[in-house]
Amino acid sequence: MKTIRVQGLEKPVSCLIQGSDFFTHEVYDKVCTVLDQFFALGGNTIDTAFNYRGGQSEETIGRWMQDRGNRKDVIILTKGAHHDANGPRVNPTAIASDLATSLGRLQTDYVDLYALHRDDVNIPVSVIIDALNEHIRAGRILTIGASNWSHTRLQEANDYAAANGLIGFTFSSPNLSLAKPNEARWAGCVSADTATCEWHEKTQLPLLSWSSQAGGFFTGNFAPDKLENAEMVRVYYSDANWERLRRAEELAKKKGVSPIQIALAYVLNQSFPSAALIGAQNLAEQESCLEGSQIKLTADEVQWLENVQLV
Repeated sequence: MKTIRVQGLEKPVSCLIQGSDFFTHEVYDKVCTVLDQFFALGGNTIDTAFNYRGGQSEETIGRWMQDRGNRKDVIILTKGAHHDANGPRVNPTAIASDLATSLGRLQTDYVDLYALHRDDVNIPVSVIIDALNEHIRAGRILTIGASNWSHTRLQEANDYAAANGLIGFTFSSPNLSLAKPNEARWAGCVSADTATCEWHEKTQLPLLSWSSQAGGFFTGNFAPDKLENAEMVRVYYSDANWERLRRAEELAKKKGVSPIQIALAYVLNQSFPSAALIGAQNLAEQESCLEGSQIKLTADEVQWLENVQLV
């Protein structure tokens, strides 16, 4: 499996990152099967978060690592400081609390990739970077990033870190997919637009994309007259995205692959380091993703897939 480098980590990050939003205690056997298969295929990075499945996602990953005795072989991406019913929680106290809880659930003393799950633009980046660097110095975090932050806030944070001899964000994890969302899928989410991608190209900061396959938009299970899935209709149904689907189908036919593999290849053939978070739940889906990750797209093909101009 292809890999990318994230500054601050000795091990490279697999270009496919196994998602764990469906991990619960009730399906622990399935969790073990999915993770065993993912690592057998060459993957090494798992995505989770403080608030996934009420903590069961992190707990099952921690149990699996203990059962396999393989912590040193696993790169953990977990996230904290998500908003709650009372509002934003992006502050030193919440970060410290969430991180401590996540470490306990994961049965480890460090996180390889730690991301802030949301942003709060009312909190100065100096406060956030200072707090995160305390955890880095203590060895609880190896490298820091942000999920759902704008590229302008990322740059502001990294400028502050550079000016003060601190470690800044070395990765970002917004949504990036061939299907462009009409609106945020969930409150506070950020999707990479043209300006964001240009910034990543300029800085070469790795982008770890969630919903990299747009919730299955390119599987063939969706069409303009299929309106049962209200969330998909709200987020992804648009004339431009139907044209992107048509183009993905056309290119897939030429290359002898599937449209959803083309959609994954789009994410992994950017002009900057990128990885894709995948929600594969069985070996067939994982193998499909692996095949998709090996597809080479030219810059012209990437542009043709995404740049739809409707009359």
